[in-house]
Amino acid sequence: MSDDNAVIERSADEPAAFAMLFDRHAPTIHRYAARRLGVQAADDIMSETFLVAFERRRAYDPAASDARPWLLGIATVLMKRHARLEARAWRGMVAGVAAEITPDLIELAGVRIDAERTSRKLASALRSMPARDRDTLLLYAWGDLDYEGVARALEVPVGTVRSRLNRARRVLRAAAGRSGETELERDHGRADAAPQGT
Repeated sequence: MSDDNAVIERSADEPAAFAMLFDRHAPTIHRYAARRLGVQAADDIMSETFLVAFERRRAYDPAASDARPWLLGIATVLMKRHARLEARAWRGMVAGVAAEITPDLIELAGVRIDAERTSRKLASALRSMPARDRDTLLLYAWGDLDYEGVARALEVPVGTVRSRLNRARRVLRAAAGRSGETELERDHGRADAAPQGT
């Protein structure tokens, strides 16, 4: 199978080739949008994303072989138009979704947490979080992108992605009643500080 950049390049002369990109990435775009806005709005976002991508295909960076970050970036911009729907969706967030975003806050707490109460706190924290931090977090958690992919999707440096994720994690930790770093983060920090070759 051709890389996405080859498909996009081919579609400049052969528009029907763009359908391959839709077939590859439509489920991912739909799933991401559905988690943020609900299934009904996700149908619209997915369609609009591919329409915008098709119209802008000549501006695609041919060095990028994976179009998923580009498409998720377009979807994220389109979702900003649906901000009111997203706010309503956050109000209905359930514990399972909150646990998906921040499993360490629930699984590593060491004590039983009232999941429903924590979910409401996390949902509130997500709603009040600056949109750029929330978008970064959700592209990372729900878009299944790595730091570089999120950076491409949002057209920001990787360092900015790291800063935004750090801020978002602090907000979620505070909302869950946790202060400081998690056990996992402490262990990761110790591993980073360990001398090489030991």
